[in-house]
Amino acid sequence: MKHLRGRITHTALAVIGVTAVLATSACSIDVKNKANNDAPASDGSLLVAADNGSPTFEKNFNPFSPSKRVATTYMYEPLQVINTLDGKATPFLATGNTLPDAQTVVYDIRTGVKWSDGTAFTAADVAFTFNLIKATPALDVQGAWQHIKNLEVKDDTVVFHLKAEDVPAVAIINQQLIVPEHIWKDVKDPLTFTNEEPVASGPYVLDKFSPNEYTLKKNKDYWQADKVAVDKLVLPAANSQLDVVNNGYDWAYAFMTDVEGTWVNADKQHNSYWFPPGGTIALLPNLTKAPYNDLDFREGLSFALDRDKIAVDAEQGYVEAAGQSGLLLPNQEEWLSEDLPNSGAIGQDTEKALAAFEKAGYTKKGDKLVDKAGKQLKITITTANGYTDWLQGLQTVQSQLGKLGIDVKLSQPQPAAYYKALNNGDFDIAITGFGGTGSVFEDFNRLLNSEFATPVGTSTTANFQRFTDPKVDALLADLKAATGEEEQKQIAAELQGVVYEQLPVISMFYGGLWGLYSDKNFTGWPTEDNAYAPPNTWNSTPLLILTNLKKAS
Repeated sequence: MKHLRGRITHTALAVIGVTAVLATSACSIDVKNKANNDAPASDGSLLVAADNGSPTFEKNFNPFSPSKRVATTYMYEPLQVINTLDGKATPFLATGNTLPDAQTVVYDIRTGVKWSDGTAFTAADVAFTFNLIKATPALDVQGAWQHIKNLEVKDDTVVFHLKAEDVPAVAIINQQLIVPEHIWKDVKDPLTFTNEEPVASGPYVLDKFSPNEYTLKKNKDYWQADKVAVDKLVLPAANSQLDVVNNGYDWAYAFMTDVEGTWVNADKQHNSYWFPPGGTIALLPNLTKAPYNDLDFREGLSFALDRDKIAVDAEQGYVEAAGQSGLLLPNQEEWLSEDLPNSGAIGQDTEKALAAFEKAGYTKKGDKLVDKAGKQLKITITTANGYTDWLQGLQTVQSQLGKLGIDVKLSQPQPAAYYKALNNGDFDIAITGFGGTGSVFEDFNRLLNSEFATPVGTSTTANFQRFTDPKVDALLADLKAATGEEEQKQIAAELQGVVYEQLPVISMFYGGLWGLYSDKNFTGWPTEDNAYAPPNTWNSTPLLILTNLKKAS
């Protein structure tokens, strides 16, 4: 990496799909110590705040549906589960995979597995599932067929032939939930099918269902049933923070402004929490507009920010300031380039900020930063209404930029309008999250690939700031085809240099994953010292937790 701009920085290392899941609504809860609460002793069940009714549940366990019940992913398994904290894959319906070359992926399909109705699971079910999502592209939520040319079954293996050299495609293929051919081949419309009697391969099957609560029971014929300690999962439709604190929950995902005084104080002996970083929260300048397309202007913004204070004000000190490497740290620390000063952390420097703004055409006049015509610099930063932690962080940004003489307005449309504006490029600067997928390639690709830089007014799903650079696209293509880790890290280091030098986004702090758990009834929860899974309650990573818990002695 060459020509890194000299900057006064400080070290601030800590650690997504990230966006809405990293935004939270904070509130205060008054509780008394409930170490001797009235919750019943464990009967082998786990009370989980994972699903929420609106206000009640609709019975939908279609694993392809965006409105499926959360616990669908506790019943259906993928080929391999990816720990999004470190990108490592744990074999499930596949025992592993090999890459004979960068355009071919061979999966060894697990034998001896049965569907919950007793039918044998085979490699044919895997091929059927992938052909099903090819035939109905709306089911292909992972975008697998953007990478796959064709596939074939050879005994107990499935061979995927890719459209190009595409090593990161493995992570996408890994995550596809597999369904039984003997059930789904007769489904007339897999898009609208609600799958009310799910036949699955995973550790749990549906037990009882009502609009206010549903339960899952242990699948006695599960292929690794000996690793499943919880006999029943209980998922209520109403899971307010007060419910979580007072009603003896075992596991929840919730942000609380005073987690020690609320959740922990409710049962000091058993209640704990773990808030690992799950993505990077950043300012996205709209690179199609002036002055945001001016690197000097973006440097002025970057040097003006005290990221440590922003992190504290936004997330109550639960997370730390983010570096400008584009990596999620410390999750991806082994990928961090040694060429980045202070590991990519950038400290507030008012003199450098004003010097950069002056290069961009803005000078200090009295208490205002003005352009050549003497007009005060005014900017609007867009966030989603109700995302109170993001708002708190932006209020600090507003104050810090205001001290330099910039008039900062905060726009707070409702979440649906916010995401539409983000997708369409209808903003000056926006706050959002990026990274956290567990894949260094995928994180950089979604942040920087010009394929996502659609014209303003048309929707995109990534690179909302519309960054374009043919050299960066070439680097991403090289990383996509690289099979050796040393080569991958060299390319990733160059991409970090791009994020550091060109400031396509201005990183501020790491967004937390707000995991709450109690070891009163079950132990073995993931922690900072045993980060085998993130603590979230959705998608496939809970399978790692549910096959690791042990009954408390």
